[in-house]
Amino acid sequence: MADTLEFNEIYQEVKGSMNDGRLRLSRQGVIFKNSKTGKVDNIQASELAEGVWRRVALGHGLKLLTKNGHVYKYDGFRESEFDKLSDFFKAHYRLELAEKDLCVKGWNWGTVRFGGQLLSFDIGEQPVFEIPLSNVSQCTTGKNEVTLEFHQNDDAEVSLMEVRFYVPPTQEDGVDPVEAFAQNVLSKADVIQATGDAICIFRELQCLTPRGRYDIRIYPTFLHLHGKTFDYKIPYTTVLRLFLLPHKDQRQMFFVISLDPPIKQGQTRYHFLILLFSKDEDISLTLNMNEEEVEKRFEGRLTKNMSGSLYEMVSRVMKALVNRKITVPGNFQGHSGAQCITCSYKASSGLLYPLERGFIYVHKPPVHIRFDEISFVNFARGTTTTRSFDFEIETKQGTQYTFSSIEREEYGKLFDFVNAKKLNIKNRGLKEGMKQSYDEYADSDEDQHDAYLERMKEEGKIREENANDSSDGSGEETDESFNPGEEDDDVAEEFDSNASASSSSGDGGSERDEKKPAKKAKVVKERKPRKKQLESKKGKDPNAPKRPMSAYMLWLNANREKIKSDHPGISITDLSKKAGELWKAMSKEKKEEWDRKAEDARRDYERAMKEYSVGSKSESSKTERSKKKKKKQEKQMKGKTERKGAASKSSSSTKSPAKSVSESFKSKEFVSSDESSSAESKKEDSDEEGVASLPPSSEESASGSD
Repeated sequence: MADTLEFNEIYQEVKGSMNDGRLRLSRQGVIFKNSKTGKVDNIQASELAEGVWRRVALGHGLKLLTKNGHVYKYDGFRESEFDKLSDFFKAHYRLELAEKDLCVKGWNWGTVRFGGQLLSFDIGEQPVFEIPLSNVSQCTTGKNEVTLEFHQNDDAEVSLMEVRFYVPPTQEDGVDPVEAFAQNVLSKADVIQATGDAICIFRELQCLTPRGRYDIRIYPTFLHLHGKTFDYKIPYTTVLRLFLLPHKDQRQMFFVISLDPPIKQGQTRYHFLILLFSKDEDISLTLNMNEEEVEKRFEGRLTKNMSGSLYEMVSRVMKALVNRKITVPGNFQGHSGAQCITCSYKASSGLLYPLERGFIYVHKPPVHIRFDEISFVNFARGTTTTRSFDFEIETKQGTQYTFSSIEREEYGKLFDFVNAKKLNIKNRGLKEGMKQSYDEYADSDEDQHDAYLERMKEEGKIREENANDSSDGSGEETDESFNPGEEDDDVAEEFDSNASASSSSGDGGSERDEKKPAKKAKVVKERKPRKKQLESKKGKDPNAPKRPMSAYMLWLNANREKIKSDHPGISITDLSKKAGELWKAMSKEKKEEWDRKAEDARRDYERAMKEYSVGSKSESSKTERSKKKKKKQEKQMKGKTERKGAASKSSSSTKSPAKSVSESFKSKEFVSSDESSSAESKKEDSDEEGVASLPPSSEESASGSD
């Protein structure tokens, strides 16, 4: 049998949340490493008291109980792994892995049992649910009732905040079941009470997050921050890491305390407690304990009377009480000799510290990134100026951090550090280019393929070519349809007819009235064909050749079904992202094959466009010639009708001058076939009226002469 068993993607239940990580079982014990925080839980084999296998929401789970009462739960196992785990427990831990199923009857009446750190609500012999008492933040009692309140879980969308138990009265004298229930809960609950005197107090320390000045009271099990507005109680069990970082000005020091879970104030969460000290501040400290207690508890790490720099005293006391190492910057030195780099993260400027096992940024917002959770780093050109560059970090979970506005001189030092730590550099091989010429470094991300940008460029080129071709064709078309000579002739004919009418009338006012409608008619005549031309341009010819696709689009159309089959149920947006990643990762040789296909498609399109443009020009010239011929015929017909109308009006104007003044002449655009027919009928009526109005003497003389 193997000496170790390893399981990936196992979930540990901690304070109601499921933390992803890796579980390893060995002869020495059980080790679980949290993939989010990097925290390691180590359970010695000699401490294991019981192992339980049961079915849970995420498949099957393993519950381990230790001899000191602690409970550890791990979910995410498959049913087939039970035999392997059971044999391993028998061989190495000498424990039987018991199978226990949860009760699913849905009853709300049962028995409460307290075992170690767990409150178990059972129906018969089967547990219904279990509550880790370390999650309890408050316990209150009422008449026959006990209320448990829980710490809020920041990782879960919905948190259980309160549970009430009804405790029936009993006949036993001298024992209150409600108080007995509450005492059992409070003995194991995580209820922080400031009982007793503080070991030491640090007055008026400058705190950057949360901002303000706080008195820090050091108690045996927790840290108390007392400010003017807020108070925070931080258990030492929530302290994850300690950092001591020198400021770039070499006159100040940062002391950073990493917390999990964070302290809360309203909706704000503080994952880091950052204190700022001046190196010149000194302090003499006396612990509120006798020397024997100090020696027994701290084993020489602290003494009753201590003196030195303030930041040294705070870090020394915290290290002894929390029992964790203090992380300091490693061998990295920037261009100015400092152990940090000035940069900006999001909207604020701060300092980035390269550590031996990660990066930490202070101070707003603080960020800590471990090397083991980094997928790759990238050096990118600055977006605002060529005197700086950006340093990008992407984690395995897909989170991206961009530290911008880093001075150009820091590039070589940072590149050497990242290279020495064997981190995956996305644009490796560009360091020499940076030293020789910054322009070469600025073009370092040209090989990153942007499918959308390439497609837009291709379409833009094709659109410009089409615009040039269409402008040539439309220019010939407008030249043929718009002939200034013809319009001048038309206007001349109109004014000739006006001139004959005005000469017969002999009135200057009538000439001005006749010229005005002619000018308006010219404007109307010019606008009508232009509207038609615009409407014809807007329409798209369905017979026109289709634009060619880019190399990326040709490749995507050929591989779309394959990507769908490899990732069933993938959405359209995720498919396009995946396709872009595959195209980026493709070798240049394979891309050249699709580039050749795209070039062939482009040549075919240009050839087809030339043929199409020649054919469309010949068709347009034929239609224009037919329109021109038809237009001339219409002009000749309208000219004849106008001359007839002008002659009739001139004869009537000599006989009735008042009527000729009131009737203004209409240009040929306003004369239709209906109007011409009505004008002829009016002419006949006017002739009859003129004959009837002649005096008898004139008729007789006329007849006598005949």
